[in-house]
Amino acid sequence: MSNTTTIQKRRLSIKAQSLAALGAVVCAVALPQILHIAGKTLGLGIIPGEVFLPMHLPVILVGLLAGPFAGAAAGLLSPAISFMLTGMPMAGMVPFMTVELCAYGLLAGMLMNVKMNSILKVLAVQIVGRVFYTLAILIAVFGLGSTMVAPAAAWMGLARGIVGIVIQLIAIPAVVYGV
Repeated sequence: MSNTTTIQKRRLSIKAQSLAALGAVVCAVALPQILHIAGKTLGLGIIPGEVFLPMHLPVILVGLLAGPFAGAAAGLLSPAISFMLTGMPMAGMVPFMTVELCAYGLLAGMLMNVKMNSILKVLAVQIVGRVFYTLAILIAVFGLGSTMVAPAAAWMGLARGIVGIVIQLIAIPAVVYGV
């Protein structure tokens, strides 16, 4: 007999992961619409969506709770499905948000079983996702000659979304802890 302690990793069935990803996609499509309706009602337009980053919450959360498959799938599908159903995000931003959200979901899922403070997990996910978002923009602009987006979009998105980032740092660890 060995005295080695084995660490049990949480694993969900493919069906559970798929259902979790589907639920995250639904939330990632619905939450921005709720904020856009509130923004229109209050005369703020799309500003609440840019400030609160509602698509990020369910994608990061499903990654941390259900794993990399669910996180990456939710991140990959959410922007395109949201655009097809609601016209948001703007067509030019869909590829960049897809890269960003897929990175968020995949990394969050990869950190699911890592012994690390949940706040640090969310912070790491946010940083890596923003790096991928910025790289996607830089590749599109400087590598492919795209005029659909400016390199400054990465910094402007970060500045506008600081409230959402703070909310994620508080809310996501609280939900993970509660679950």
